[in-house]
Amino acid sequence: MKITSMDVMALEKDNGCGGSRPVICRINTDEGFYGLGEAAVAIGTGARGAYELLKDFGPLIIGMDPLANEVIWEKLFKVSFWGQGNGAIMMAAISAIDTALWDIKGKVANLPLYQLLGGKQRSKLRTYASQLQFGWGVDKFNPAQTPGGDASLYCDAAAKAVEEGYEAIKINFLRFDRQGKILTHLDTTGHLSRETMRLAEERLSAVRKTVGPDVDILIENHAMTDANTAIQFAKMAEQYDVMFLEEGCTPLNPGVMKKISENTSIPLTTGERTYTRWGFLPFLESGSLSMIQPDIGNCGGITECKKIADMAHIYDVGVQCHVCSSPISVAIALHLEAAIPNFIIHEHHIANTTSGTIQQCEYNYQPVKGYFELPELPGIGQELSKRAIETAEIVTIR
Repeated sequence: MKITSMDVMALEKDNGCGGSRPVICRINTDEGFYGLGEAAVAIGTGARGAYELLKDFGPLIIGMDPLANEVIWEKLFKVSFWGQGNGAIMMAAISAIDTALWDIKGKVANLPLYQLLGGKQRSKLRTYASQLQFGWGVDKFNPAQTPGGDASLYCDAAAKAVEEGYEAIKINFLRFDRQGKILTHLDTTGHLSRETMRLAEERLSAVRKTVGPDVDILIENHAMTDANTAIQFAKMAEQYDVMFLEEGCTPLNPGVMKKISENTSIPLTTGERTYTRWGFLPFLESGSLSMIQPDIGNCGGITECKKIADMAHIYDVGVQCHVCSSPISVAIALHLEAAIPNFIIHEHHIANTTSGTIQQCEYNYQPVKGYFELPELPGIGQELSKRAIETAEIVTIR
């Protein structure tokens, strides 16, 4: 079997998902099998770069054996050169191709992906409702119309998630000021003002009171804080029994994350902007993280993410895949998280509850009472919808 062509697709922009435009590759073979993969840089400014890079990578894999995923991964990693190691766009393109190859492998074997990864360690995956600062519910995610700064709005969203059966939620308590205006790095680095600290604690305290003691709260800081303000914030938050503090600082200097970990009892996590085993190793060696959050769509694909998770297992560090892309990425993450022993929890991003995102694919995987069932179809168990293909910008590489 040989790779005969690759379709590079930029799906229609979904304004209900924060303005994302998923970049998908579909690898086709001479035996009729095809596979789908996603370059998970859809939100922000990286989507077009990944789209163009996939066009460059396409000719390099035409004629190769699609089952030789390790061979193809190593070839692309070495050929990429400038992005080798920690290049987001390079690794996103490699990730998309690698995932598509695993999809083909599963379809050829007529087995779901988790079976190829060693079998399922669990049949159901606990999940948390992610990004409740945008509200919670279908089509509520619209950054242009934020829920504002009132603590009651955070509580309303948290209560709704708990009513739906979630036992864990994640909120960025520092994203908006009292009027709903987005805070900038000038507001959240160096030193948090007394007003900002009061505002954050009002929200956190109110949410904890709303959900009670048996619901886990994860705090998302999106690296808006630096080491000093993350420590300042964490000391306040410790009394509210926080499960994890995510992205307390940028992931560029692992030593800074170590400084935060040494000054708070709250477990730390990061990883959506860290790539390959080489990128994660310093965090594991320093012992600063209790959980890592690699994104399969940009850390190096299924091949690399499985190795990252196995490496974390050596250090007794848990894994939660970062998922903030199309339903393709959701399905992929469920497979890998089911297969690894050190899985902690799955991220169910509010973007994946919107109708615009759901309509991108044929199958709508959603949790029931806070738990996901596993996809059981061959490969990744997901397909693009007819509408997604018809409205996509597509270039075919032969």
